[in-house]
Amino acid sequence: MTAAVESHGSRSRRIGALAWPLLVGQLAVIANGVIDTAMTSRFSSADLAALAVGASIYVSSFVGLSGVLQAVSPIIGQLYGARKYGEIGYEIKQSIWLALFLCVAGFVLLLFPQPLLALAHASPETAEKVTLYLRILALALPATLGFRIYGSLNTALSRPKMVMAIQVGTLLLKIPLNMLFIFGGLGLPAMGGPGCAVATAIAAWMAVAAGLVLLKGDSFYTPFRLFGTGFVAPHWKAQKAFLKLGIPMGLSYLIEVTAYTFMALFIARIGNTAVASHQVTANFGTVLYMLPLSIANATGTLVAQALGAKHLDEARRIGHAGIRLAALASVTVGVLVWLFRGAIIRAYTPDEAVIAAAMPLFLFIAFYQLFDSVQVTTAFVLRAYKVAVVPTVIYAVALWGVGLAGGYLMGLDPLGIAPAALRGAAGFWLGNSASLGLVAIGLLWYLLRVERRAAAGA
Repeated sequence: MTAAVESHGSRSRRIGALAWPLLVGQLAVIANGVIDTAMTSRFSSADLAALAVGASIYVSSFVGLSGVLQAVSPIIGQLYGARKYGEIGYEIKQSIWLALFLCVAGFVLLLFPQPLLALAHASPETAEKVTLYLRILALALPATLGFRIYGSLNTALSRPKMVMAIQVGTLLLKIPLNMLFIFGGLGLPAMGGPGCAVATAIAAWMAVAAGLVLLKGDSFYTPFRLFGTGFVAPHWKAQKAFLKLGIPMGLSYLIEVTAYTFMALFIARIGNTAVASHQVTANFGTVLYMLPLSIANATGTLVAQALGAKHLDEARRIGHAGIRLAALASVTVGVLVWLFRGAIIRAYTPDEAVIAAAMPLFLFIAFYQLFDSVQVTTAFVLRAYKVAVVPTVIYAVALWGVGLAGGYLMGLDPLGIAPAALRGAAGFWLGNSASLGLVAIGLLWYLLRVERRAAAGA
């Protein structure tokens, strides 16, 4: 069956075949955070609060930087679709240089987090734990960015299964490492929340080492000239191409994640119970996000390959099929979350106060699944077209201007006008949900414009 006559069902199956290993791998990555939260909550509520703040800061740093490297996927995907195999190795080597440059920026934020801690009004004990947590994670940053390149390469080549295998293996390794460093053992002291960071750093370096071994040992990668071509210096033309696409992509990720980061920092002002309930809700919301994200990633990959092969109509059809598939799957998940919210929250924590505070927040993560699935899949399709600037503006206006600012006005109620039911974490979650709806509408509108422009220029 050729791309030109491929049926809607066949497109959905292609997306599903690529998405499921991405989903399993991403769930394994997110399970690291779930394990961190669950284990730390059983160590102490103070360490859980510190983890909530520290993880929010780290995720903002990592997602923003790795988002720049996400430019690797559409660039490699289009080269692969165009059968320009010999150019892929050069682009990967340039992306490694970019990762090294990005590490410098990441180190500054992770080693000196005091300005962000001041926003959270963290106690001295919490600030000390968060600072140690972030400084340990700085050691993991080069490895995590390196593995991002490995994952982006394999996704663009429609070979995500080995990425999945490494991610699952890393999760299995992290469970005993967490137990050792959080609770102590084998002569090592109990570190609490910062022990999660030690386990993460060890696992990250083992993951990137495994990826390198697989790349060198598999003959499939030989045509791409990843090895054996000698030293390649950073070239401005290639770096500029990455940055032109990667900076707005990284900013969009950063905007999305910092919306949650600042939610945690502001909610931390209310107290440990409020921020702990937010952490449980946000963590599970992140787990749910992996389903539409995997569909979005698979859809974007197939769209990029179709564009590289100059099959513009098929690229459009694949994009629309992926958006519909993600929306349908996420609505189903949202209903299930609402029905089983009590059991889900109790799986995270035995603290009755945290359970009571988290229960109403699960209404929001059940409700916004449709918006979240549509916006992320549409964003990945736009990136396959190498379009990222306007989507970033849409993210900034909606998530910061409506979501975070609106959440601040409702949650902390500085004007004294918010309804009682929306004060606290609920106000922030309502603002975030509304902003995701606006992003979904804005990105869909812009995708239709991009598709029409691409068809007219063909």
